Parts: sequence; structure tokens; C-alpha cells
Amino acid sequence: MAPTLFDHGAKPGDLIEIFRGSYEHWAVYIGGNEVVHLIPPSVDSGPFGNLLMLLDSSRAEVRRQKIWEVVGRHRFIINNLLDDEYRPRERRIIVREACRMVGWELPYSTVTNNCEHFVTELRYGKPESRQVDRAAVIGSAAVAGVGIAALGVALFAALLKDDDDDHRRRHHN
Repeated sequence: MAPTLFDHGAKPGDLIEIFRGSYEHWAVYIGGNEVVHLIPPSVDSGPFGNLLMLLDSSRAEVRRQKIWEVVGRHRFIINNLLDDEYRPRERRIIVREACRMVGWELPYSTVTNNCEHFVTELRYGKPESRQVDRAAVIGSAAVAGVGIAALGVALFAALLKDDDDDHRRRHHN
């Protein structure tokens, strides 16, 4: 069952992962049904469903909003994804730093400085994005797949040429 306004279970300092279809948006829960998150300022249409705006922006704003304004109709989970790898910072420090940054405009890059980097740096002191890591692995596999396919085509073409050469030699002798 999807979390409701009263039972989401998030504690201050928890990371919230919001599933938006083709990407995930991230926020840090600060209590009082509010989150702080990093979002390009141009994305104001509804709960920012426009992925192209996210990809085109080079600046983003740190915002404090009600969790339900940010989540909208999308599914979300509490996901402190790196707790097994890194020791989380104290909850009060995470919340204090997140609140202090509200209103700041920061550089934004989907690859090096996105909303997931923002919240993982707040929680762990280390900016990481598993979303970007997954995309890099998929991209590398796709490039490798294209390379293997090209090699296969080249080998197949070479075999056909050899067969054709053998066929011509047999008929000319």
C-alpha cells in the first residue's frame, strides 16, 4: 500500500526516492511533512514532470516544500541507500545543513551534480548517484554491444568474401 500523509514513516534526515517514470527524484526529509530538494528553477509545471527541463538546466535551486507537493501522484520510498557503505551524519546536522541551503542556487548536472548527489552529500558527506552509475554501466554495455555487433558484421563479411573468392577460383580453374 502506498504511504499516506500520516504514515510515510520518514524520520528527519531520511532520503526520499520519488519514482517519476524515466528517472528518480530525491529529497531529504526534514520533519513536519517537509523535504528539502535540489531542482532546476525552470521546472515549475505541476510536480515537475518535465525530464527535458532537468536535462537542459545548468543551475538548480534548493527548495523546502511539503512532501506531498514534491511527490505529487508518484510513488516514493524512504531509501537511505548508502547506510551499509557509509556512516550517516547526525540527523540534526543533516536537517540543519539542508535548511540552511534553502534558496541557494547551485550548479546542476544530471551526471555530476544532481538531486541524488545533493541528498547523499547531506546524509553521508559524499555526493554519489547510483542512478548515474547505473546509466554509465548500461551505456558502457550498449557501446560494447555495438562494438561486438560491428565486429560480428566485419567477420561475417570477411567469411562471405573468402567463400566468394573460393567459389570464383573453383570456377576459373
